[in-house]
Amino acid sequence: MSKIKFGWHMPSFSVDNSSGATFVRQIANVLARIQSTFDTAWMDDHVQPWADFVSRDTGVLECATTIAHLATAFPQIMFGSMVMSQSYRNPGLTAKMAANLQLITGGRFILGLGAGWMEEEYRAYNYDFPKASVRIAQLDETIQIVRKLWTQSPANFEGEYYQIKDAYCEPKPEPIPPIMVGGGGEKLTLRVVAKYADWWNFHQNSPATYAHKMNVLREHCEAVGRDFNEIVKTYGAEVVAIAETEAEARRIAEATPYGDNHPIIGTPDQVADQLRPYIELGVEHIIVRCVDFPSTAGIELFAQAVIPQLSN
Repeated sequence: MSKIKFGWHMPSFSVDNSSGATFVRQIANVLARIQSTFDTAWMDDHVQPWADFVSRDTGVLECATTIAHLATAFPQIMFGSMVMSQSYRNPGLTAKMAANLQLITGGRFILGLGAGWMEEEYRAYNYDFPKASVRIAQLDETIQIVRKLWTQSPANFEGEYYQIKDAYCEPKPEPIPPIMVGGGGEKLTLRVVAKYADWWNFHQNSPATYAHKMNVLREHCEAVGRDFNEIVKTYGAEVVAIAETEAEARRIAEATPYGDNHPIIGTPDQVADQLRPYIELGVEHIIVRCVDFPSTAGIELFAQAVIPQLSN
């Protein structure tokens, strides 16, 4: 197995009422402290808060422009979208934005794509919100268009939902960014992963559930003639509460408004023990959200005392 890599899931909105400029500085402060130990940083793609524990008028950072800013300031880290909703941008625009991010970051962008899920947000911004099967079919077409625009000049595509005709996307991205698809829907989403994704993200679940989803993905890969081992498997630990003592870690976990079906809580040794089963399953990239943010204590402790354990 290749060396395990680690990412930070950056917050897209403040939970401590910090102003916009202060919030951006808080994120930059964390990146400055982890840039030598973490491999990636990831930003949500939402236009208003996705969580019920903050008010709807809470400020939210837009995904692509935030990545463009932070990637310039922190050239050691790759940046990715977690994940861009295919509904919020025309597929051609998504391809062009990603190609330009790959250019200005010097090849450090990962295009995470998803079908979209937050109906309230769709309605607020007057996006159509079709049923899940349609959104996933649109995701399928979006990825096809993105790849065509990145590799063909001109590019053409005639789908049920999206079309392009004699379209150009110049300059072409170099290298081609990885496309990561997020989700665990067994009938449709994982089939899209098998057909097109370079990376797959699944989060907030136990090792047993992750193992089951991997088996379903493997079956889809066999059905479409794809090498299962080509796909980089990532796991998102959305609640990581880490401290020098278990009692303090549990206090942090109880204080956070973030939720997770399978929170990771404890001392560095305990956190490493809870993440190790995912690595044993074949996860190659672990993405964490340390919930004591804007404090840097948790993520620095993770970098100093967990990453060395899991990297060996």
